[in-house]
Amino acid sequence: MAILSFEDLVKRCKEENKSVSEIAQENEAMLSETYVDAVRLRVLENLLAMRNAIKNGLKSTEKSVSNWCGDDCVKLPQRYAKKGALFGKVFEKITTYALATAEENLRMGRIVACPTAGSCGIVPSVIVAVSEEENISEKVQVDALLTAGIIGLIVSNKVQLAGAVAGCQAECGVASAMAAGALVQMLGGEVDEVIQASALAMKNILGLTCDPVCGLVEVPCIKRNAFLAVHAVTAAELALCGVESKIPIDEIVDTLKITGQMMSPLLKETAKGGLSQTKTAQELEKKLYATK
Repeated sequence: MAILSFEDLVKRCKEENKSVSEIAQENEAMLSETYVDAVRLRVLENLLAMRNAIKNGLKSTEKSVSNWCGDDCVKLPQRYAKKGALFGKVFEKITTYALATAEENLRMGRIVACPTAGSCGIVPSVIVAVSEEENISEKVQVDALLTAGIIGLIVSNKVQLAGAVAGCQAECGVASAMAAGALVQMLGGEVDEVIQASALAMKNILGLTCDPVCGLVEVPCIKRNAFLAVHAVTAAELALCGVESKIPIDEIVDTLKITGQMMSPLLKETAKGGLSQTKTAQELEKKLYATK
């Protein structure tokens, strides 16, 4: 039977005494009508693509068509080489990798939409950065990515993961919840801790609007990836300490959907509200289209 809610997921995990990643791979095998080994191979291919996107993003300073973005990623290691980040090496890598991936996306490079292109830097930056610093095996990284996948899948059963439908809470917000659960899985957390991490990340980003300047996936989208990746780590750390969300995650997902429905269409990827209507944004738009 397909897993349609987090309640279903937890029930299956506990009944069968399996981790979230084990149930996730079995569920995906059933949905895809294939074998678990084939699922894991496909997930590994996605993981390798994520690493390559980070690698390519770190090497390039090519600007986007708008000429606004594309060279921020390189600024971070330059600064960190002189003075390390207050939160340490993992923080340095997560923020850098998140920007690297998001900037690679704006150059039309190959990325993994996880769950969307606009939020593509969040899950990869957390998994890759932490695995490098903690020397975590590839197998465990695949397990983490499987965990992230089923979290996104369950949310998508109730609400489309698109800024045009429910704002950026349904893109970067859900990506952050996916990354939080994946991180707990990767660090050996229990099923309940995985779910709590996702719940904490998701409920504390409810209402995030999608207001891209000029309708481009650049401002504020790219930097938002770095912020929401760190948000995911905060949620994971809290969950691993035993902090729980008082509101169950399935109810949080319902709230995300309702919040999206209540959100003005002007704040859902139309570039007609929020930051996209600031004075500076309108000036940027005039300059951009004056050259075309």
